[in-house]
Amino acid sequence: MREHSRDKERLEHILDAIKVIENGLGTYSKDELLNNPLLYYGLVKQIEIIGEAANLLTHEYRESHTEVNWRPIVAMRNVLVHDYIHISKEMLWATITQDIPALKKHINRYYQAFE
Repeated sequence: MREHSRDKERLEHILDAIKVIENGLGTYSKDELLNNPLLYYGLVKQIEIIGEAANLLTHEYRESHTEVNWRPIVAMRNVLVHDYIHISKEMLWATITQDIPALKKHINRYYQAFE
């Protein structure tokens, strides 16, 4: 049961990070987000949180929820943390505007299943 509640908490962390990203998208332009270091690295941090939370989900949970390809999410986190010098602004923007909305749909559904 403890692992089960841990998975719910990690899903909540992912949703919280997505909300922060969405709030930024509603407030700032693409240029502002990508060219202001404080805003840019704020986005990077939220994607790191998503990747770390995905990594901390139990193997059983990830294996039973294969609609999401968890490996690239975790890999993105690793790149952002360890290979930050090679971050592409366009890759980050594509992640934020394409991958995050698709991920949100699944995570919302998964989180609601715990209720």
